[in-house]
Amino acid sequence: MREFDYARADSPRQAVSTHGESEQAAYLAGGTTLLDLVKIDIMRPDQVVDINRLDLNEIETLDDGRTRIGALVTNTALARHDRIKNEYAVLSEALLSGATTQLRNKATTAGNVMQRVRCPYFRDGVSNCNKREPGSGCAAIEGHNRSVHAVLGTSEHCIATHPSDMCVAMAAIGATITVEGPDGRREIDFLDFHLLPGDAPEREHALKPGELITHVTLEVPLENSRSHYLKLRDRASYQFALASSAVIVTLEGDTITDARVALGGVGTKPWRAHEAESALKGQKIGEASFAHAAGIAFKGATPYAHNAFKIPLGQQAIVRNLTTLTAQEDRRTS
Repeated sequence: MREFDYARADSPRQAVSTHGESEQAAYLAGGTTLLDLVKIDIMRPDQVVDINRLDLNEIETLDDGRTRIGALVTNTALARHDRIKNEYAVLSEALLSGATTQLRNKATTAGNVMQRVRCPYFRDGVSNCNKREPGSGCAAIEGHNRSVHAVLGTSEHCIATHPSDMCVAMAAIGATITVEGPDGRREIDFLDFHLLPGDAPEREHALKPGELITHVTLEVPLENSRSHYLKLRDRASYQFALASSAVIVTLEGDTITDARVALGGVGTKPWRAHEAESALKGQKIGEASFAHAAGIAFKGATPYAHNAFKIPLGQQAIVRNLTTLTAQEDRRTS
């Protein structure tokens, strides 16, 4: 048995104060990641701060048109919310493609943002893993690296993919993460929150010690846009993505006027494909322009022994998604 102290907080400030700046303390919300990793002895908190009493479970439309999501909003509540379904369809679809209903009922928005990798070498507790033991090496690089290992954003120290579907959709939409910490409140651009492994894969996010996520605020939806989340996996349910795409487009006739593209299952963080977006803008809809942009999205990708297939699969995730989103317009102009 590993002993730990447990406390309940009634406000974000109390939660931050109780947590302190110790790296061995943890916040408890839905617990779908924390408790899982504690059970297999990967996370070993000596202080657990329960934040479930905090008033952070609302979804609000702000005066400037953005949508603010409380950290404790469950994945189910977020996916089923009318504004999310109607104006951020890609996010609702991404959430509903992940995990089981029971897990979505417990998992929270902030907890989903903070998900940790599913790499088996990280979770087995004995293999060399720089996330778990910095400097020990990465067993995945020479080991079995097919399904939960990346081809984008990797380094010689880590190749694990970020597991979240929700975060891929948020990367495409654009968002800001609000945190409360020992030094007060601050905001972090969503695309800057998750860190590339580089030389320090143990640093997974931009939080400072003791900081607590309180809200995620989505950017205003692109006017007259359409969006879709496509997840490709070994089986249709309860499986992490081999490759996924979150795509948002606006059209004028048969021309793409704006585009957002983010990828999952292929990157060490939720992967925004800015260059692919630029390649799509101003182009006529059609497989040739879609395939060209998809190729650009994987420029510089690094395949490993068992996951080279993710490059053409990820490209197909983009092409198929764009084809689905533009099919109605294509029929009108043909």
